[in-house]
Amino acid sequence: MKQILKISLLLGLLAISCKPKQSVSEVKTDDGIITFKFIQLNDVYEIAPLSGGKYGGMARVAHVRDSIAGENPNTFMFMAGDFLNPSLLGTIKYEGERIRGKQMIEVMNAMRFDLVTFGNHEFDVGAEALQKRLDESNFQWTSANVLRVTEAGNEPFIVQKPFADVPVKDTHTLTFTDADGTEVKIGFFSVTIPSNPQDFVFYGDIFAEAERAYNELKETTDVVIGLTHIKIEQDKVLAKSLPGLQFIMGGHEHNSMLVPSGGAIIAKADANAKTIYIHTCTYNKKTGDLEIDSHLMPIDEKIASQPVVAKIVDKWNSILESKIEEVIADPNEVIFYADPPLDGTDSASRGVQTNLGDIITHAMALSFEDETDAALVNGGSIRIDDMLQGEVTSLDIFRVLPFGGQVIKVDITGDLLIKVLDFGKSKSGTGAYLQRYNLIQSSSGGWLLEGNPIESTKTYKIAFSDFLLKGYDIPFLTPDNEGVLKVYEPTEAEAASDIRKAVILYLKSFKK
Repeated sequence: MKQILKISLLLGLLAISCKPKQSVSEVKTDDGIITFKFIQLNDVYEIAPLSGGKYGGMARVAHVRDSIAGENPNTFMFMAGDFLNPSLLGTIKYEGERIRGKQMIEVMNAMRFDLVTFGNHEFDVGAEALQKRLDESNFQWTSANVLRVTEAGNEPFIVQKPFADVPVKDTHTLTFTDADGTEVKIGFFSVTIPSNPQDFVFYGDIFAEAERAYNELKETTDVVIGLTHIKIEQDKVLAKSLPGLQFIMGGHEHNSMLVPSGGAIIAKADANAKTIYIHTCTYNKKTGDLEIDSHLMPIDEKIASQPVVAKIVDKWNSILESKIEEVIADPNEVIFYADPPLDGTDSASRGVQTNLGDIITHAMALSFEDETDAALVNGGSIRIDDMLQGEVTSLDIFRVLPFGGQVIKVDITGDLLIKVLDFGKSKSGTGAYLQRYNLIQSSSGGWLLEGNPIESTKTYKIAFSDFLLKGYDIPFLTPDNEGVLKVYEPTEAEAASDIRKAVILYLKSFKK
């Protein structure tokens, strides 16, 4: 009898435990409001942290993205141009060819970027390398004003995949929903500044193409957003010319800004992921209102690294350091403190004498055991397109002068030296513009060396970058020119054996 009672009680408890719950959670209904997150980067040339690990680093950005996406699955990441070039890694030969942005694509694929546009520097890598990088990418590209030049005419760039060739479209649309079923369509258009012309690239008019793309999107999407790589003044004009445009995520400038213009806000983060923008967007479908709360987040050593991306970065960093250590023992040694900042931007290096140009050329002049009278380097050799501020490491100098090369001392006639200087001056705005040491132009237009007019019949000892003596930038400046009287090759013991070594040793001398 007791056994029967126990079984009855057990069955009763089981029945109670299996009984459906009376309180049913309320079914969420569409409230017409959706919140989403946009993570914005622009002008990122280095995948690893800079300044001895103090700031930047794509593995840190990946950690931030994962953390935000864990809270809001409607989190998307964008690159507003300039990421394939310039970079120190990109200039290094690996497995028989120069890397040319391959490292960046591998990292960005692992980070799960959603949408990117072309920066002006993307085309510096050349048509063949750019096509490889497009084909390797797992994210979307868009551009309304950039086309590739083909024998059949101007056509969209394509991403070649095993199943099909996918064209880079004028616009891109993201469609997504939230937990209660609110759906939104966000349209993106992009334009790129035509500042690095290449024969395989056609640039359409920035403003006309942006307006065309914007008008197409506003008919089919809830919100239209610009993803641009143009100057801030051009962004402002664009915002004012498109009255319905509320937001532009931009690139090209290397310093962060949040600028109102017309009815829009223009956001740009700091270069090399020193900061990223996190835009929290709330859209009300009933009213059409879009609220944007933009937070500029520093990326520094306080942020953890995402392990998968960190492993990829470490692989490429190991390749880089092995190459650098062939020239200098400690790539991360702090060798100088830059205050004020050293100007390595393209526009300055190719148009005016800069404080960084002063340092490079002075270091060249001192890089031989015997003295030289002056030094010249083409502005196009300076590839960092950024400002060096605060602590400067040996690695930073490799970033400034990624192609390296020797410093060559030349006995040159005054007549040819004047001709070289005049040619460099005439090429202002291009890579052939010359950064100089101990050479200035007088108010009357003549050239002075140590304050004295250069004499056409006199011989001068000038330190040149070896690139200049190959005749690429200055066609008549070669060892065969009769004005080149003697060429001195540096010994391995001389700092002139590598221009980067010369600059590093020169900067280190200020610490003593």
